[in-house]
Amino acid sequence: MPGLSVIIPCLDAAQTLGPVLDTVQGAPVSETLVIDGGSTDASRAVAADHGARVIATARGRGHQMREGAAAAAGPWLLFLHADTRLDPAWRQAARAFMDDPASQARAAAFRLRLDSDRHAARRVERLVAWRCRALGLPWGDQGLLIHADLLATIGGYPEMPLMEDVTLARRIGRGRLTMLDADAVTSAARYERDGWWARPLRNAALLTLHFLGVPPRILLRLYG
Repeated sequence: MPGLSVIIPCLDAAQTLGPVLDTVQGAPVSETLVIDGGSTDASRAVAADHGARVIATARGRGHQMREGAAAAAGPWLLFLHADTRLDPAWRQAARAFMDDPASQARAAAFRLRLDSDRHAARRVERLVAWRCRALGLPWGDQGLLIHADLLATIGGYPEMPLMEDVTLARRIGRGRLTMLDADAVTSAARYERDGWWARPLRNAALLTLHFLGVPPRILLRLYG
């Protein structure tokens, strides 16, 4: 199997990071990098206890992703958020994708699954699935599996305070995006806090403003 480097940007994620790292232990993963943006909790210790290599850098998810890609040794890169766990099916799905030579010119993401039993969570998941099919726009909490050569060709992760995942997905293009048959299980805490209708509507509004050319620094202030 080709080497797979898992890259996890992190900021004060000690409560969620351990279970995420547990899901990426063993083959086909050859290394795990936790890119810490200045955590003040036990995030770095949790990462080290799980055998991850910790790299300290400036805060900013796009910047942290770039730093991780630059430090990774594997030809294949898997970007994950620090509160996103992969279900066991991810290994077989990732292996099949990486084994296909054509995949070196494509990228892949996972289905979104929220860790909530509420009906509203299933509604959000269906909306995200539609967005991925219709627009080719998986977000960062769905993970991203991509060959290092393709990432370099499209310019890598953009150094943006927000919408770095959307910008990268647009560079990849819907025709080069594959949705893998496995779940990325992500915390529903933000939806519980902000509202199951309010948060998706706010995200849609921010996405629209991004498409209209509103600068990311302004979107970040609106995001809060």
